Amino acid sequence: MAKEKDKKENKQEGAAKGVSYEAKDIYVLEGLDPVRKRPGMYIGSTGIDGLHHLIWEVFDNSLDEAMAGHAKNIKVELLKGNKIAITDDGRGIPVDLHPQTKKSALETVMCTLHAGGKFGGESYKVSGGLHGVGVSVVNALSKWVRVEVSRNGGLYTQEYERGKPKAAVKKIGKAEATGTKVIFEPDHEIFKDIKFDRKKVIDHLRQQSFLTKGVKIEIIDSREAAPFYYAFYFEGGLLSFIDYLSRFKNPIQREVFYSHKDYENIEVEAAFVYDEEIETIELSFANNIHTPDGGSHLTGFRSALTKTLNDYARASNYLKEKDENFSGDDVREGLVVVVSVKLPEPQFEGQTKARLGTPGARTAVEVVVGVALKEFFEKNSADARAIVEKCLLAQKARKAAKAAKESVLRKGAFEGMTLPGKLADCSSRDPEESELFICEGDSAGGSAKSGRDRRTQAILPLRGKILNIEKARIDKMLANNEIRSLVMAIGTAIGNEFDLSKLRYHKVVIMTDADVDGSHIRTLLLTLFYRHFSQLIENGYIYIAQPPLYRIQKGKDVQYAYSDSQKEKLIKTFGGVGELKGINIQRYKGLGEMNPEQLWETTMNVENRVLKKVAVEDAKEADRLFDILMGEAVEPRKAFISSQAVNVKNLDI
Repeated sequence: MAKEKDKKENKQEGAAKGVSYEAKDIYVLEGLDPVRKRPGMYIGSTGIDGLHHLIWEVFDNSLDEAMAGHAKNIKVELLKGNKIAITDDGRGIPVDLHPQTKKSALETVMCTLHAGGKFGGESYKVSGGLHGVGVSVVNALSKWVRVEVSRNGGLYTQEYERGKPKAAVKKIGKAEATGTKVIFEPDHEIFKDIKFDRKKVIDHLRQQSFLTKGVKIEIIDSREAAPFYYAFYFEGGLLSFIDYLSRFKNPIQREVFYSHKDYENIEVEAAFVYDEEIETIELSFANNIHTPDGGSHLTGFRSALTKTLNDYARASNYLKEKDENFSGDDVREGLVVVVSVKLPEPQFEGQTKARLGTPGARTAVEVVVGVALKEFFEKNSADARAIVEKCLLAQKARKAAKAAKESVLRKGAFEGMTLPGKLADCSSRDPEESELFICEGDSAGGSAKSGRDRRTQAILPLRGKILNIEKARIDKMLANNEIRSLVMAIGTAIGNEFDLSKLRYHKVVIMTDADVDGSHIRTLLLTLFYRHFSQLIENGYIYIAQPPLYRIQKGKDVQYAYSDSQKEKLIKTFGGVGELKGINIQRYKGLGEMNPEQLWETTMNVENRVLKKVAVEDAKEADRLFDILMGEAVEPRKAFISSQAVNVKNLDI
């Protein structure tokens, strides 16, 4: 009776609160509804990366046909109206009746999660689209999809709207060749900003072409009046990839290391070269899928490289008995490497496949690379000597850097983390509400200090351009007063001592002038953050201030324009035509030209300001541009300036 009473009371309580929890309240999402409900689970996000992920998923299916030896040509077209078309000359998706679903195999593949030829049998021994959700997810997240299949002498087609077929598969003609063409238009209900980036597409497909030698990949952009055409075809595979990655560098090797062998049903391919710089470039792939977070295959390569180099250095008396071994960082300095594995059932961490988790991949890569590298050193003694000598320099620099870091950190600890004298700190000690503005020069710093909110906004003026950290080791970097001040102000330390929990400001704002020097300083700072404070970028703590370019005044009415187009709109608003009567326009060349009130109102006031949050891609691009414009190689800088000359609008002379 007591139990019955409890049940009755619970039911009455639920009813009183208006909460129903019966069988009818258990929701079952059918077909592709789960994808539309939670798209981020399948493509990572509904932002720019998720949008382009749709292309990669369809393209992967064509690439699987190529890796299986059934396709030699893949074409990707960017069409008007936000449409994408991907065509291959593979076998074509089967169109006959599926025994389990009693529907066409084409419709089954397009409208059913985890349906495809990659879960068993011999259709695909190696596949990038392992989960079998790729093309069906694209179908679910598209406003419209059309598939054309050339197979068994016939041309078949089916169309879909938001994942649901409009009609049955039908034969519309004859076909001499075989293949599949998928045309899709992303759904604006899912993706708020639909704009495909041609450069992003080209960069991704270039990678895939390097990894699949002998396959022609074409890109056609038909969105403008004059179509854009690009094509890739590489016979060299990873050797061609290494040549591309190191094209602007100075290799210290005469021969590029390359190995391509099978080990226990896992195909391992690896290539690397060392150059004179200290930057490391490591790219890893599993079944042609880029794994930016690495995984077991990259771990296996690193382990083989470190062990083999240490063994060789000791056997050749470069390392004496009392000397410590090379660390992983020592042997990777200046390394440009690509590791690619192809395996039947890869285990990825997450649907977006950022990291490979297959344990066997580590063993396979470690064994294959270890054996091949030992042979490489024996056959190429000059290259082996050059690599070991570079590792010795890196080891020496690491020890010096460690001493320099400890000196800086020890000094901070012994002096109670004394902050740099030039820092005008905020009174708040809550990082979540505290902001650090990094200013260019004492003039801008003075205006910012006077105009800021002293409770939450700190100001750190930098004198001139900071050190080019891309060409400097960490010991020299920490000897630079401006960088040391910045490290102390941020509070996280760097390198192995980096501790995100000690970050003193959750907004670190780069505030430089809107001119060439300001852009240069901003690029230098972004490169510094990307190289030594990457977690700040990854967690969204780095911002770029957007100061106005113009001050426009008519009478007592003052407005600010942040772009030329905005300036023109304001002029029209003021009624300015022809001679701009009564309108005064001031072009700001530097933040120092603003008085404290103007700088506060336009650039620092939370109510009015515009801040751009820096993403990893922004930092990567800044790093790439800095390497081109400030690197030692002349040719890439000359090519960049020539290619961008037509886009120059404001040139400081």
